[in-house]
Parts: sequence; structure tokens; C-alpha cells
Amino acid sequence: MSEITKIQLGQNGPMVSKLGLGCMRMSSVWGELTPDETESIATIHQALDSGINFLNTGDFYGAGHNEMLIGKAIKGRRDEAFISVKFGAIFHNGQWIGLDLRPVAIKNFVNYSLTRLGIETIDLYQPCRMDDSVPIEDIIGTIAGLVEEGKVRHIGVSEITAEQLRKANSIYPISALEIGYSLADRQIENDLLPAAKELGISVVAFANTAEGLLTGDLQAPLPVDNYRNHFSRFQDDNLVHNLEKIEVLKQMASNKGFTPTQLAIAWVKEQGNNIMPLVSMSRRARLPENIAAMEIVFTPEEMNVLNTTFAIGAIKGGTYLQR
Repeated sequence: MSEITKIQLGQNGPMVSKLGLGCMRMSSVWGELTPDETESIATIHQALDSGINFLNTGDFYGAGHNEMLIGKAIKGRRDEAFISVKFGAIFHNGQWIGLDLRPVAIKNFVNYSLTRLGIETIDLYQPCRMDDSVPIEDIIGTIAGLVEEGKVRHIGVSEITAEQLRKANSIYPISALEIGYSLADRQIENDLLPAAKELGISVVAFANTAEGLLTGDLQAPLPVDNYRNHFSRFQDDNLVHNLEKIEVLKQMASNKGFTPTQLAIAWVKEQGNNIMPLVSMSRRARLPENIAAMEIVFTPEEMNVLNTTFAIGAIKGGTYLQR
């Protein structure tokens, strides 16, 4: 497998792999069965062996299971891993019930995360999203205090607006912005991505295949029990329209000898030196193809076709559930 390119996290941050490993699917988040733990740990080990050092988790993934899993996987290999942790989401019986971003809660969350991970310091710590329940000054200020205590190294944010990003960065330097970004979801190019670039903040881009839409594997209509039916993007005429767009991606992938998923990941990594595709995996078999995607090069003509076919607004419906 090819060597993974490194990027600097933030203006003065560490060098991390240009491809990040999302560990969420290694745990049960929405009540589904938990994947095989042995295979998940082996996947993390192989990722580290391949040069992927950015491991992304959330303290609410499997009610702490994900952090404990990563803790087992990095035991004896702590120096090889960069651990990114999200906090703030509250789940009960597999259902989202809200956010808790109070300073007292953050101080509680971080100690549990450190214990489950079996480490002394979290490399990147970030609220999973923000609402108006707690002032940004209190949230970022509390994490800054954790940096001073040595419990956190760098501060990140996730799923916020450009205005919130600027405010957060004015309180304490923000190293990374975690946000959904794909050919099908390009709205952040209008203001959020330019703001991150201006401020020297790296972008950790998840949902590169837009909940599977860009894999080329879906057909309309979806089975009634498919979770994607909750999203307007996959409903009725929207899905029919969107799958017509995907045919362009499938044809290009076929011509280049890759899969649509690989092209979707490659497009994201081509959007900037400060942008890292974050790909969720729970099986070792996925690693080689995702690493190979980082080597894909587009001609100017191919990039123009993709950017035109998947211009902002070209894909109907969304995959964001208001909670």
C-alpha cells in the first residue's frame, strides 16, 4: 500500500495523516448490533501500520464502547495514534435526546474519556455541534482550561457556522473543523470552508459518500426498512433524480479503473491541502481501497465534469436531521 501523505493540523499543530479513520461504525450508535470487536481492533492496527494515525471517535459512540475499543487497540502504541474525541451528545436507548455543553458537563465528560481510552491527554477535543444553550465563550473557554491542565492538546469544533467558527477561534486557536463534505454536499464552500482556510484551520471532512449515495450501489426505491428513508435525499422522486447524477460518477469511475466510492473520497482530498477525508471503516478489507483513493488524480476535464454535475443544489434533498 502507498505511504499516506501528512498534513499539518491547524497553523501550528502536529502532522497527521491526510486520510483519517472514523471509528464510529465499530460501535452501536443507533441501536444496531455491535460489529466484531476483534476485527475492529485489527482494522485500527492495520490503519496504524499503514500510516493512518488520525483516529476519530465520540464519547457517545456506543455509550463509551468506542473509546474503550480504541483504548484496547492503541495500548502499547499510544505514540502512533492521534486521538480525536467529540463530546456533548446525549443518547438514551439508542435515541438522541439532546446536547449537554455546560462547563461542568465538559469537565465530567473529559475524565470519563481519558479513563476509557487509557490515556493521559486527548489530542483533539471538540463539541459535536453547538446550539444556543451555552455561550461559545463558556464552551471553548472550558476546553482551553483543559488544555492548561494537560488533559487536552488541541481544540476542534464540529458542525457549526462560519460565524461560530470565527468566534470560537477568537477565544482560543481552533486546530480543526469537523464537517460533512462531499460531491453531494457542497454548501459549506460558500462561507465555512473559506473561513477555515482564512483562519488556518484544518478541515476533517466526514460523510464523503453522502450516506452511501455516491457509492453507486443504491437503486430506487429503497427497501422499506432502509434507514436512509428517513432522509429527504433518498425519498421518491428525489432519489430517482439523484441516482441519475450518480451515473456520471459511475461511468467516470469505470473509465479510470476505480470505484465511485474511491472517486468520491479522492474528490474531497483534492479540495485543499488543509482538508482530510475522514472515512468510517470497521473491516480491514476496506483499508486498501480507501488508501488507494488518496492516489487518484483527476484531469482538469474530469474535475470540471464532476464540479458541474454535482454543483451546489444539483442533488435534491438532504441527509441532516434536525434534532
